[in-house]
Amino acid sequence: MYRSATYDEPLLNELGDKSKGKPLDMLPPALQRKRTINIPTLDETQIVRHFFRLSQMNYGIDTGMYPLGSCTMKYNPKICNEISSWDCFSMTHPYQDESTVQGNLQMMYELEQMFCEISGMDSFTLQPAAGSQGEFTGLLLARAYHKSNKDFDRNEIILPSTSHGTNPASVTMSGYKIIEILSTKDGTVDLEALQKTLSDKTACFMLTNPNTLGIFESDILEISRMVHEAGALLYYDGANMNAIMGKARPGDMGFDIVHLNLHKTFSTPHGGGGPGSGPIGVKKNLERFLPVPRIVKHKDKYGFDYDVSQSIGKIKAHYGNFSVLLKAYIYILLMGSDGLKESSEIAVLNANYMKKKIVDSKKYDMPYKELRKHEFVVSCEHLLNKKGVRALDVAKRLLDYGLHPPTIYFPLIVKEALMIEPTESESKKTLDEYIDVLIRIADEDPKIVKNAPNNTAVKRVDEAGAIKNQILTWKSV
Repeated sequence: MYRSATYDEPLLNELGDKSKGKPLDMLPPALQRKRTINIPTLDETQIVRHFFRLSQMNYGIDTGMYPLGSCTMKYNPKICNEISSWDCFSMTHPYQDESTVQGNLQMMYELEQMFCEISGMDSFTLQPAAGSQGEFTGLLLARAYHKSNKDFDRNEIILPSTSHGTNPASVTMSGYKIIEILSTKDGTVDLEALQKTLSDKTACFMLTNPNTLGIFESDILEISRMVHEAGALLYYDGANMNAIMGKARPGDMGFDIVHLNLHKTFSTPHGGGGPGSGPIGVKKNLERFLPVPRIVKHKDKYGFDYDVSQSIGKIKAHYGNFSVLLKAYIYILLMGSDGLKESSEIAVLNANYMKKKIVDSKKYDMPYKELRKHEFVVSCEHLLNKKGVRALDVAKRLLDYGLHPPTIYFPLIVKEALMIEPTESESKKTLDEYIDVLIRIADEDPKIVKNAPNNTAVKRVDEAGAIKNQILTWKSV
């Protein structure tokens, strides 16, 4: 049984600083509790069952299919988590002498070389702690490059209308101006619009390939030529690298800067606001600007090099999120070059299988090009016009079937969008179940769908009310 107390009780004096005789009841009155703490008396069984039940209410990739488009929620192999927890890795102190962490340094050095080979770039840094931080780092590299050329007027970044969600934020945070160009009727970059937009103010063109519609930019070599002739750089958002790994390389397409999302492409943990990783790769002409320290090898010894005169500086404390990097390293070793290639092939196969079955049902529409890579975007506009059912309603109704919804209302160029990415992790049986539920929802009574979810712990949320009456702080009652 827990003891209840108020801040003016003798208990606080007992817990005070006995060495100096200063009681805790010297706290300012505003910080002192006025009422007795109401802590229930519970046995261990009740407590364990309570928290285990809460864990069952969560949903993750270990629970079921997680088809978030453009987020690549792949399965995380348990062996990667197991190895990264070994004491020889998890107990390493960041300030240990380099001579005592040669294995760790070797792993990171080799991982950089692996990323160079996979992406077709010349050098990498593993420092950025997320894809978004990788984007920010890449744009700082672009700024440093133009500054070194005394090209101070380049203050614009071009984004296609299919750009990945974090791109505009990264551009703004790095001090650049956003210039958006519309896509063609096929959902790809409009070359004429790009040519008209490129100027001596263009610092960079940021592009995801395949784009967020899951469409490969077949004119990428022409795009690269146009961007470079304008004196600008070509940036590769690696969010969709899972679609082309082992099949094509950004460096061979003409990209100057690349970021990779380890949680998307290399099966490290994703989500929850926890540690991530967004390594940045560059071509040779940008190598001198990479963050310090650089990992170097002299004969058979590994170490850090801080002597990089044109470096943009440090991006992350120490050298990135070591545990995440280690998991990606293990994953690559386990998969091998053939396995990485096969994972992309299966991801593309799964996406096109789902897309074909859903579109053939005539319940959902799919604008733009038919052939997709690892993800696809269908529209609920037909359902909205016929039954008044929106993409949000379909997403809520999926919860009633125990399925996680796909990304909705993104990209913005597709009305009532459902953006689905099955990844290579899912079986045909799982894909078929998800397809069947989507088709079933389209045939259901609109009232049932529009009132969903009906059997979850939290029922339908009043989104409009939440926006109008925002509660931005927590207050005790």
